[in-house]
Amino acid sequence: MIVRIMGEGQLEVAESHLAGLDKLDDELLAEMESGDGPGFRRTLHELLDQVRAYGTPLPEDLLEPSELILPAPDATLEEVRALLGDDGLIPGP
Repeated sequence: MIVRIMGEGQLEVAESHLAGLDKLDDELLAEMESGDGPGFRRTLHELLDQVRAYGTPLPEDLLEPSELILPAPDATLEEVRALLGDDGLIPGP
């Protein structure tokens, strides 16, 4: 699966990692709903760190359609809300 982190680029992430990423996405959604700003920031960074750790960066000159688009690390709570789908940032399995 090709994942784009806004402002950073694209990474190829194996589907086998999606369940773990989805758990972090669920935490992020709960923190957003409760207005937990520090928790939101911590979980967003953890989610992006996991994507970077599991993913293989694609060359910058190769543009593939992204199946997931994640916010930049400095995105605000409001900016992330604008990206949310019915399942959060990462669709559940």
